[in-house]
Amino acid sequence: MTTKVKQRRFANVWDALEDNSAMAASMTMRSDILIVLQQRIATWRLTQAEAARRLQITQPRLNDLLRGRIAKFSLDTLVDLADRADIQIRLQIEKAA
Repeated sequence: MTTKVKQRRFANVWDALEDNSAMAASMTMRSDILIVLQQRIATWRLTQAEAARRLQITQPRLNDLLRGRIAKFSLDTLVDLADRADIQIRLQIEKAA
């Protein structure tokens, strides 16, 4: 007997993982900033200790960022780090579908 599985499409992985749309939006923004930060830091060609000093954080904290430990960073913290890395953040607001 074949069981029919209902398929759903999501805009991104966070919409699929989070029950709350506000949390999904926050996680989407956090992951977007985290990825850009990782890319920027890679262009610096510095040691982790030097990059951490540049961002004004500890080396273990930088390691968490580079390893993608997103749960350890609030949106506010990531925005602050992006500013220190000379990354300009813009928020785009759209009406929910």
